[in-house]
Amino acid sequence: MAARAGVSRTTASYILNGRSAEMRISADAVDRVRSAVVDLGYRPNRTARSLRTARTGTVGLVSDSVASGHFASRMLTGASAAARESDLLLLVGETDGDPLVERLLVDQMLDQGVDGIVYATLRHREVSVPLALAQSRAVLLNCVDPASGLPAVVPDEVGGGRSAADLVARCAGPVVVVGDEAEQGSYAGAMRLAGLEERLGELGRTIADVVRCDWTVPAARDAVSCWWTPAARDGALVCLNDRVAMGAYQALAAHGAVVPDDVAVVSFDGSDLAGWLTPTLTSVALPFVALGARAVEVLLAPPGSHAPVTRLAMPVVRGGSVPAAAAVTPGSAG
Repeated sequence: MAARAGVSRTTASYILNGRSAEMRISADAVDRVRSAVVDLGYRPNRTARSLRTARTGTVGLVSDSVASGHFASRMLTGASAAARESDLLLLVGETDGDPLVERLLVDQMLDQGVDGIVYATLRHREVSVPLALAQSRAVLLNCVDPASGLPAVVPDEVGGGRSAADLVARCAGPVVVVGDEAEQGSYAGAMRLAGLEERLGELGRTIADVVRCDWTVPAARDAVSCWWTPAARDGALVCLNDRVAMGAYQALAAHGAVVPDDVAVVSFDGSDLAGWLTPTLTSVALPFVALGARAVEVLLAPPGSHAPVTRLAMPVVRGGSVPAAAAVTPGSAG
């Protein structure tokens, strides 16, 4: 393979082991080696490599139910891509929330000699990881465990709430939150609400009301329908996730209120649902792919080279549910 690429065996080895940048190997040589790998159907012997390097070239990912959900499974997409960039295989195990299965999976991956484990959860929350994991090379994804001291990669929910505030602060009417901030033990609701309240205060505004409901379409529809009053016109609803926003849309339509002419709507998550609604929903998105990729990067980095908790920004996906003139430039005072 090295001969096919026109490089030395040492150079080819550096490239195949992800050390081309470190060894300052030219992009042209990297491309030739990769082309030779494809042309020759080359497959590295991972067993032999592990004997030489004391590494197996594999990374484990243990999750509760991330893989089963289309939306959150994008974390796996990001993690897998980052692993491939470092010439690693990602081994995925799902526990369905069963603590015994979780311990068995962690033990099995450690017994197989994985180079590290990413521990991921569907919801952003606090967890208590198995002792074996806490004593291993591991990174938490979409969760935190203060007792373990393991590094974590999570979305910046407070920053997301601040972005939502910037989107609705100039609406003339009241700003109303829809959803229960303590939903299912998740950090997301409370942190989004805190960021929203904090930023609105900086802009001289307040949250007028909170319509509490489960984060489901029927619950939000019923709650907003019971709460709705014409006095809310010219204001904004900040829904704590996209399903809540869908329920709010249904309730508003039943009352003859038009989005965004009568009331603006902003949501969180940036799921596919946001693009299916009419008008399309403005949503502060969870960067699932970036979260998964960053977790693997932190896992492979030297210990202590990252902050204990890495928070990734939640980008705004703009739709038609907020009048363009309503948005405040982030960081401005109005």
